Amino acid sequence: MKPIFIRGLSGRALRFLRDENGSGTILALFFLLIGLIIGGLGIDFNRVMAQRSRLQIATDTAAHAALYTREEEDVTAARNKATETVASMLPEAAFGSTALTTTDVTFGHWNAQDLSFTEDNDSKTAVRVRAAMTETRANASRNLLLHIIGFDTFDLGVESVYSTYFPSCFTEGFVAEGVVNIRSNNSFSDGFCIHSNEYVSLNQNNYFEPGTVVSMPNLDDLDMPNSGFEKNEGLQTALRSGAYRLRLLSDLPDIIDSFWTAEAKHLPPYVIAGSIYEVSENHLAVEPEVEAETGTKGNGNGNGNGNNGGGGNGLTPNHFEPYSVNVMNCSGSGKITLKAGTYSNFLFISDCEVKFSNGVILEDVVMATTNTSASSFNTPSGLSIGRDDNCLAGGGASLMTLGGFHAASSLNIFGGQILALGDIEFAANADGIQGASLVSYGRIEGTSNMNMGYCRSEGMENAYRADYFRMVN
Repeated sequence: MKPIFIRGLSGRALRFLRDENGSGTILALFFLLIGLIIGGLGIDFNRVMAQRSRLQIATDTAAHAALYTREEEDVTAARNKATETVASMLPEAAFGSTALTTTDVTFGHWNAQDLSFTEDNDSKTAVRVRAAMTETRANASRNLLLHIIGFDTFDLGVESVYSTYFPSCFTEGFVAEGVVNIRSNNSFSDGFCIHSNEYVSLNQNNYFEPGTVVSMPNLDDLDMPNSGFEKNEGLQTALRSGAYRLRLLSDLPDIIDSFWTAEAKHLPPYVIAGSIYEVSENHLAVEPEVEAETGTKGNGNGNGNGNNGGGGNGLTPNHFEPYSVNVMNCSGSGKITLKAGTYSNFLFISDCEVKFSNGVILEDVVMATTNTSASSFNTPSGLSIGRDDNCLAGGGASLMTLGGFHAASSLNIFGGQILALGDIEFAANADGIQGASLVSYGRIEGTSNMNMGYCRSEGMENAYRADYFRMVN
């Protein structure tokens, strides 16, 4: 039986309802709509993914720029650097002017253990940057086709976290812009690092304990005898490829220059900022007890480091004022000799070529020279850099030079550091079993029978380091 509403229709109306002509047009419209939706998904989705990729790259770059700027400048400058970076990378017509604002840049601390970020605007160690394209920012990604079905925009959001770190090679190891050349019968323990931005050269009978790193940009450049892997136990496992920018040495001239005026920024914690004492071969420093009573600096009986004496034929520990920046300008030959003894608790800056006599021990001391000779720091034998205390805290020492370092024999390093723009050379029987850091813009040349170990940064708390930056999230 036909429905009641059809019964009442005229014949013409019935024929119209039953006529199937034109149904293909309606079906085609449906297919067209489906095609537009699928095409819209493809076109608009690909477009938004491309925008997201560009936004992420710009955000990563901005995070790096912000943390790099924060190293020397305040929070405001660092945040502005981030927004300027994004503005230079993303056209405003496509991404708007609010993709990244200064409030999207947050400084803090990165916990590598639980992968968490904690806000602290006083921090210089990590930064989190968030960028977005949203309706609320009036810069949402506009769809080309999906708006036909009422889907006008996509909201996008990205995040980047950068953190500072110190490559282990710079804390304990040999790092050189040029060749690192070590010869035979040397031993390197777990954690120690040997790196060259050119190549590493070695002979035979060297031992590399598991966990040791030997790296260079191209491992094919490794220089060794044909039987090298057989005669150098552990070497093959230790090899890594890579390169470092020597940031610390790039800053070294400025660091040394700041010592002349005792600026606080680069002073070790045991030196008082602004405290300057002029060293002379003919005068001894005042003992700390005397200075505390008189409030003056001048001649006295020593500074408590031992080895009383003067007389103009070299320096002893008593020529130096403790807890101060000791300065000395050389005349004549431009050379000075440090006699045997223990030198501690001060900073020494000079333009001299400095010779360390046999028996010199440096503990909690920084010595720097602007002398550019190949042997601006030199010793015939028996120099100890750092306290021999089995990696206990404190006692470390740093040597800095715009020239080179040369030790003829028996160099001992215990939580010690040598930073040189020239070559670092040391001959047989070097001992760095308790923490050694040698960084050179030239070459590092070591001969035979040395033992170099790893203290896991303990005892080197006051060593000079430069921040490196990496994306952690």
